[in-house]
Amino acid sequence: MPSSSVRPSSASGLNRRRFLLGAGGLSTAFVLAACSGHSAATTDTAATATGKPQSGGRLKIAFWADNQGAFDPNQVYWIETRSLNRNFADSLTDQDPETGEIVPWLAESWTVSADSSEYTFKLRQDVTFSDGTKFNAAAVKTAYDGVVALGANSLLGLIYLAGYKSSTVVDEYTVKVTFNGPNAQFLQASSTTTLSILSPDTYKKTPEQRAAGQVIGSGLFTLDSFTAGQSVKLSRRKDYAWPSKLVKNQGAAYLDGIDVTYIAEDSVRVGNLISGDIDISWPRLPITQADQQQITAAGDSIVQRSLPGISDELLPNVKNGGPLADLRVRQALNKAIDRKSYASTVFWDGYPVVGSSVESSTPSFKSQSALLGYDAAGAGTLLDQAGWTLSSDGYRHKDGKKLSLVYISTSNTAGAQLLQDQLKKVGIDFQIKVVTAAQRTTLEAAGEYDLDESYYTRADASILGATLDLSVVKSAPGTNTQDAATAKQVSAYFAEGLSTTDSTKRDAVYADLQQYLVEQVVTVPVYERVQVAGISKDIQGFAWTSESFLRANDIWKAS
Repeated sequence: MPSSSVRPSSASGLNRRRFLLGAGGLSTAFVLAACSGHSAATTDTAATATGKPQSGGRLKIAFWADNQGAFDPNQVYWIETRSLNRNFADSLTDQDPETGEIVPWLAESWTVSADSSEYTFKLRQDVTFSDGTKFNAAAVKTAYDGVVALGANSLLGLIYLAGYKSSTVVDEYTVKVTFNGPNAQFLQASSTTTLSILSPDTYKKTPEQRAAGQVIGSGLFTLDSFTAGQSVKLSRRKDYAWPSKLVKNQGAAYLDGIDVTYIAEDSVRVGNLISGDIDISWPRLPITQADQQQITAAGDSIVQRSLPGISDELLPNVKNGGPLADLRVRQALNKAIDRKSYASTVFWDGYPVVGSSVESSTPSFKSQSALLGYDAAGAGTLLDQAGWTLSSDGYRHKDGKKLSLVYISTSNTAGAQLLQDQLKKVGIDFQIKVVTAAQRTTLEAAGEYDLDESYYTRADASILGATLDLSVVKSAPGTNTQDAATAKQVSAYFAEGLSTTDSTKRDAVYADLQQYLVEQVVTVPVYERVQVAGISKDIQGFAWTSESFLRANDIWKAS
């Protein structure tokens, strides 16, 4: 799989600003998708760092916003906060961002039952939480039981620990985690920030207290203060000595700490980077071409990496008696989208073109580009076959009705307008219906729409099941994406994928699933999501995690 990239002192960038399809307008049923890939050919600055690492200094980061307002790793879905969580709390395993391999971290080794329903972890014996408490099997049990007890307060935890039965303390440093059935996705889940292991005392707090920052981790930094939406301060833990093998620095952080602020205006954030007031300018949406030029002209760098998980995609409603119940119409819709043009117009020339229902940075990604190519003529033929004929108004009609597809969103973005223009070329009336979040939920439940949107961040292809496996998904818009026969086949793929931890077998299953989803147009991938940040020339050792979060172990300041 491709690696991450840095473009030092280059002027490549965006052609247009924020032409995103439905940016900020996800279904409330998929609010956890805001935890918003492995494409975007990149090289980490960690690989190009020069000189001997120096200790000292505080890393100053300016994020766009904190819309969740929580810090507890077990509850957080907001991706910016998860970058901070990763450097505050550790997990049983870690995941290689280049290969997807799961490697030891707080767990030294593990065994998995033949049916993937039981995981037995042998734990490190030299780890402590920042309050002095020993990390052991009882701490793991307390943590996983605590995540499950959070219920809907841990939206990601509900998925990562789906089917959780129990954790059993075998001995002080051995713990067995048991599920009610096969659950091969759990091994990767054990590497995520959501399943970080916190000090047992943390779980004595209420969810609200924990969200407000009353949490204790075993990580590289400790939490000094957390003011939701305003600031976060972390300080180095001097005795830290148990990172995974994926980092070069096997001891305490080089940095004294991390200071986080939130700046909504891109130009102000970029100006602060150039002036040296901050070290990292980290927006939610990719940095514009003009801003990239300013950053690189000042001698700073642009780093980028695709977010793993579900690509930004449209979810068709096949159950409302509308046009998309016909596979030929869905296939025509798919062919009518010029994804290469979308990527270069909305973002920049060379921006990665989406290639599947999952991002190219996701382990088990299999390109479906051949099935996602632009083919306006082919789309027209399919619509002709489906009985939709082109009229003088430029749109297609059938039985006196115009071929209109209602797309619901909480905002009317230029990205959606670009899709509207592309689909009009084949005679499809793409109607953008702007609604409130509450109205959207109501329309989804009633099935009063044709197209919705979803995306999701996780470095495992099984995440597709969070929206598409109707054996577990019981709410719209997911339930409206498939007829009974399709749903049966899709669920069968997920069941097979959950039955084995063998990476080769899982890759094959999820490759077949990705092809099936595109062929049946269960989803309509639109674009690949990419993290892009501006980095000060003084910062060395920047690195991404497998989920495209910040890994600060190797970061140091050159001056």
